[in-house]
Amino acid sequence: MKKIKCEDKSQLPEVAKRIIETCEDLSIWVFMGNMGAGKTTLIKAIAKAFGVGDLVSSPSFSIVNEYENEQGEVFYHFDFYRVEEQEEVLEIGVDEYFYSGRYCWLEWAEKIPDYLPEEFYLISIEVTGEETREISIKKIQDGS
Repeated sequence: MKKIKCEDKSQLPEVAKRIIETCEDLSIWVFMGNMGAGKTTLIKAIAKAFGVGDLVSSPSFSIVNEYENEQGEVFYHFDFYRVEEQEEVLEIGVDEYFYSGRYCWLEWAEKIPDYLPEEFYLISIEVTGEETREISIKKIQDGS
């Protein structure tokens, strides 16, 4: 498991770069942390590092947002917070997104455990102070 300390928001570009370098071999990245831990803020920094110029925001009402960078690469950002029954995600074709080969950034994925791929990166954000965070990155394979 890799750990990254973030002392304040000014370090987010470097943190995003380190996460990308660590996780680039898998397209599914699951972000976990309490409400307000900074999941969406971190995803914004990662999107910017990938060259996404679109406005990056939490897709809490639409479940998924699609972004594109200058090279035409497409990225998907999911927020499953409002999902009440995990089967709801089948209606948006979640499997097609997850197995598209494109980067998929997931918030509140614990709401859909039966539909997560067998391999993904778990990026956990722990609040350690008002501005400080500790980010842990673990590769999950075969569901463990």
